[in-house]
Amino acid sequence: MALQLFELVGTDEDRPFSPYCWRIRMALAHKGLDATSIPWRFTEKDAINKHKSEKVPVLLDGERAVADSWAIANYLEDTYPDRPSLFGGEGGRAVGRMLNWWGDTVVVAGMFPFIVADIHGHLRPVDQVYFRESREARFKKSLEEVASNRDKGVDAFRKSLDPMRLTLKTQPFLGGAAPNYADYIVFGPFQWARAISPFKLLAEDDAIYAWRERMLDAFNGMARNSTGYPV
Repeated sequence: MALQLFELVGTDEDRPFSPYCWRIRMALAHKGLDATSIPWRFTEKDAINKHKSEKVPVLLDGERAVADSWAIANYLEDTYPDRPSLFGGEGGRAVGRMLNWWGDTVVVAGMFPFIVADIHGHLRPVDQVYFRESREARFKKSLEEVASNRDKGVDAFRKSLDPMRLTLKTQPFLGGAAPNYADYIVFGPFQWARAISPFKLLAEDDAIYAWRERMLDAFNGMARNSTGYPV
């Protein structure tokens, strides 16, 4: 049975925008695996509750359901060992575990306030209500207030990426000469932002900008060909 992947979308089913789903889209392409996309929206909880999850991505592989991007990446690595490795060995997997947390707490969390109001604009009315209520409760302020300082705040976000920037000055990808899951962990958030926000997260002379360009071109331009804003 073909693989299937629940992916977050808004009003446009051709604009998947979850950072975690994009990690798995890239991982599947790395493994040379095809998965049928199942569009999913914030208020469609019932569609994935039966797979014991409240969030996407959820991967279906026959009768098996796997939720959470890190769990799915490990599942793909262990279930399809004859295909290109996502980690390059157990050492790479161990480092990837740390980088997965860094990607969540620094990259995803760092850019989220800048794009949160733009996400709202890409949702159906019923999902807008859910999104606004849940995110404003988290931030204790309106979405518009959260995003209002982004032109000033982006400099601190860019600075927080220095470990990545310094790495990319000595090698083209976080994975070395070619991308691996380390790159997909960090690229997922940037593709998330590109899908739903025109806000410029990176300066064009940044080594990370050049890396993002290479990632957009990976797998025959899979990410670049997905609907999004110029970056």
